Amino acid sequence: MIVVLLGPPGAGKGTQGERVAAALGVPKIATGDVLRAAVKDGTTLGLEAKAYMDRGDLVPDAVILGIMKEALAQPAQAKGVILDGVVRTVPQAEGLATVTRELGRAVDVVLVFDIADQLLVDRLSGRTTCDKTQKPFTGLQPGAACPDGCGGTLVRRKDDEPEAILNRLRVYHAQTAPVLDWYLRQGANVARIDAVGSFDDVTARALKAVGR
Repeated sequence: MIVVLLGPPGAGKGTQGERVAAALGVPKIATGDVLRAAVKDGTTLGLEAKAYMDRGDLVPDAVILGIMKEALAQPAQAKGVILDGVVRTVPQAEGLATVTRELGRAVDVVLVFDIADQLLVDRLSGRTTCDKTQKPFTGLQPGAACPDGCGGTLVRRKDDEPEAILNRLRVYHAQTAPVLDWYLRQGANVARIDAVGSFDDVTARALKAVGR
């Protein structure tokens, strides 16, 4: 089963993706994960991606999708995979469709995590992040020690300031939201998930949508 996660920044895709992946017994991977792995492993596409990254350029979709194809072809992904942040634009959705088709597979479910913009602003502006592990926390002030005891300090990321959040949402609505329309036009299995509530409640909704 291949599951694509969609939703605005702060909707909980990362957290819920981990929980759904654990419940299904499959890995969760994101663009950043496969890029770092390919660069670390020194694959041909990884070295190509590194060249772009070293110059400070964006890695082209064609290279990212090539690395994604290699990742999806691995035995670890044979049972299924949760894709978080892999599809952000319509060309990326089209590219992923081509990649999965070449592998004899397809996207089985698209989970869209829904939450109102103002709730996202409130949620993200109250978030701090460990400067060592990048793990997010809510309700804790910047400057405090990381509760995990890792030795890190909690900081508020610049992109979690209210104006930055609003800009991220504008980018999402302009670029990523049309991906939902594309999947609907393709007749994909799209499930909208209410992302408001406890972690367990949202996870239960997501698992129901994937038939678990």
